[in-house]
Amino acid sequence: MLKIMKHIKRELSVCGCSRKIAIVLSLLCICLTSAFLTACGRDKEETNAAEQGNQADAQGDNVVTVYNAGEYIDPEVPKLFEEETGIKVIYDTFETNEEMYPVIQAGGVVYDVVCPSDYMIEKMMQNHLLQEVDFNNVPNIKEIGKQYMEMCEQFDPGNKYVVPYTTGTVGILYNKRMLDELGVPYPTKWADLWNPKLKGEILMQDSVRDAFMVALKMEGHSMNTVSDAELDEALQDLIKQKPLVQAYVVDQVRDKMIGGEAAIGVIYSGEMLYVQNEVANSGEDFELKYVIPKEGTNLWIDAWVIPKNAKNKENAEKWIDFLNRPEIAKKNFEYITYPTPNKAAFELLDKELQENTALFPTDDMLKNSEVFKYLGDEGDSLYNDLWKEVKGN
Repeated sequence: MLKIMKHIKRELSVCGCSRKIAIVLSLLCICLTSAFLTACGRDKEETNAAEQGNQADAQGDNVVTVYNAGEYIDPEVPKLFEEETGIKVIYDTFETNEEMYPVIQAGGVVYDVVCPSDYMIEKMMQNHLLQEVDFNNVPNIKEIGKQYMEMCEQFDPGNKYVVPYTTGTVGILYNKRMLDELGVPYPTKWADLWNPKLKGEILMQDSVRDAFMVALKMEGHSMNTVSDAELDEALQDLIKQKPLVQAYVVDQVRDKMIGGEAAIGVIYSGEMLYVQNEVANSGEDFELKYVIPKEGTNLWIDAWVIPKNAKNKENAEKWIDFLNRPEIAKKNFEYITYPTPNKAAFELLDKELQENTALFPTDDMLKNSEVFKYLGDEGDSLYNDLWKEVKGN
């Protein structure tokens, strides 16, 4: 395509075409080049997927293909698993549950074990994309705390399909120094994010369910509601709050809070510990605190599941069992900083971490909290349409 562009430019010069024609044709070439490169990108993705499949086929039964969120495992852990079992780990990552789902649904790339979130697991189960775990091959399931298995029953009745990996809450991370300077009390509830004094100082999650969760819980509603009246109330609240919001963010909340660029951020509890540690190690003269709002919040859980078309189910179960070995679960926690549901790994942690109720909240702190439920295609569309209204105002 680049050769074609050079040829056309040379012909324009020879023929003495007008400057306008030259510009139009040059722009046409740029568009064609863009389309060509996009097609190449798609071809590259398809080639990578095919190569991954070929790699797995070449290994035969001595492989496990893993699909997990990015930066969500200690990189030493797959190596340790390979050394101990002789099973080759082919590891791939996704950014969001919504990115992961169509890949599993299409089945073009076959994975043996995947780590989605609660509501997405429910969606996968309803669409018959998962198979049951043989817990005879996962004896370390005994290390998972009873309360976390009970949580999973909300989307996996009978605990047949999932093994918990990480858990946590969504809460408010705040900069004590900045709030003191603004004359704003430290937050204790979601309603505090509507304080006019916080204009330009609030970081909200750029996520439809998390954003609506904040407004719905503030109003005393379930974060899984599909009531038009309740959702309209939350919509109006979010539109009203928008002038106070500095930005809707995902990963950027970490850097902005570490850099002291905002006074308040809605954040996942696992990210909270990382951000606090970064600030403490940097020598900054401010402190970040995390609070679970009184109105309740999203109590989430990510878990390992086995796709229905997995080629190496027993290897997937060996992988899951290995990750639930207490010392491995502890190693993962120390790297990713997301709370572990593994009670034996918890006992190996320093007392300071064990007593950190932001990471491991008490039952009383969670009494108004919920797990996200899959709302069906209609529910998803309803929330997405309302989110567009918020972002469009």
